[in-house]
Amino acid sequence: MPDDRPVLHVMPGTCSLAANIAVAWIDAPVTVGNMAYGEHKQPAYLAINPKGKVPAVSFPDGDVLTELSAILAWLGAEHGGPGYARDTKLGRREAEALSFMTTEVHGTYGPHFAADKFARSDAAQAEVKQATYDKLRGHYQMLEDTLSSSGGDWYLGERSFADAFLYVLVRWLDQTPLSLADYPALAAHRDRMEADQGVRTALARQDMTPMAAA
Repeated sequence: MPDDRPVLHVMPGTCSLAANIAVAWIDAPVTVGNMAYGEHKQPAYLAINPKGKVPAVSFPDGDVLTELSAILAWLGAEHGGPGYARDTKLGRREAEALSFMTTEVHGTYGPHFAADKFARSDAAQAEVKQATYDKLRGHYQMLEDTLSSSGGDWYLGERSFADAFLYVLVRWLDQTPLSLADYPALAAHRDRMEADQGVRTALARQDMTPMAAA
């Protein structure tokens, strides 16, 4: 990898796909380094990000930036041009949308991915998971309603990094008992995203395939 370019560390199936898509959309001078699942817990990566999570950006000077929202903000400010400025109406709404997606929707997935961290017995874990899916149902309805009220094409009415993370969340929905068929605007958004060359480039860089082709 070139020594003069930051490296975006990603892993298949994770929210890091959103940052990967952002890099593709703005053609940022960033190298995407894809790891196999499990490498994020190995010493080599923990030396970069002790949290053991992706995404992370490592810079040639040794600095490291973690957390998806922070990375997307940096990408937009550093390489996105005027269209990605946070002091515009779209920029403010994008920051708000990404905050909701990361803290509320993504955060709610915790018991789905690791129920044993929230309850001990199998019965208690099942209850926790059911409560999680009930809460996610409300979150996805809010995402559906916001997308529909924005015209249905893009989450905020025009393309932003919020669409990149929304696509990740729609992919995750397929792992739950919830059905994408109940959210027609989100389903149409998924199809629109998967027709986008930048999204396809990002998927290929993470050894992933479009949902429609899976």
